[in-house]
Amino acid sequence: PVMLRRILTLVAHPFYFPNSSKSGDMFYAVRKGRRVGVYRTWEECKEQVDKYKCASFKKFATEEDAWDFINEGTAEPSHNSIGKHLDACLYVESSLIELVSVKRVKYTEVPYTPSENKDKITYMGEYAVVYTDGCCSHNGRDKARAGTGVYWGPGHPLNSSERLPGRQTNQRAEIYAACKAIELAKSQNIKKLVIYTDSKFTIDGMTNWILNWQKNGWKTKSGEEVTNKEEFERLSKLSEGMDIQWMHVPGHAGFSGNEAADRLAREGAGKPLS
Repeated sequence: PVMLRRILTLVAHPFYFPNSSKSGDMFYAVRKGRRVGVYRTWEECKEQVDKYKCASFKKFATEEDAWDFINEGTAEPSHNSIGKHLDACLYVESSLIELVSVKRVKYTEVPYTPSENKDKITYMGEYAVVYTDGCCSHNGRDKARAGTGVYWGPGHPLNSSERLPGRQTNQRAEIYAACKAIELAKSQNIKKLVIYTDSKFTIDGMTNWILNWQKNGWKTKSGEEVTNKEEFERLSKLSEGMDIQWMHVPGHAGFSGNEAADRLAREGAGKPLS
């Protein structure tokens, strides 16, 4: 029951005082942070997780789902263990990264904290972090101009801003940006990579759809040719031998890594075709 889980969380984390405000439509669950619990605003949630090592949090539409998320990282205590080993039984450390399975994508809001060293790649656990974005002005028209952006950090030498070769579309640019990020990672002998992108199309293609496409000879359920087949084949080939976690970040929502990748993509779109 939700109430029981709340009580257990309060016992395990006595310094949590949930906000009673009814404003806002979303619930922010902090599974690991300064104060574990459910908050009604992003500002309150951010206070608990910003720059907190291995924070774990997520946004939900209902309070019950938020509490379920908190307790996914909590082991069920036995009656005999509640008094003596409460903290050990109730709380299990979890990673900041919501790992993506082959068939299911979990989305999470993660503020980007850049490395102080411009030449140093930011890591979440063992995974190097990169943001990618693609853009296309006049998408689908004769005067379309598309570019790709790959962002590792402020002034990082691996940051990339390129004009998209070939057909100028937004979806191709998004996929090509991810390809570029993987190529750059491989050049640094990075084998574990978190790719943040605002393209759900790219994420779904790589985590939900591609296996069926390959089984069906790159045909959709309706028997049509898969759009961007060549691009997804290239991305899939580059991904071989890599441990890649695909993460969605809302576009144009104030996430500095995503905004920086977007700027690089727009700069790339302004460059001439090589």
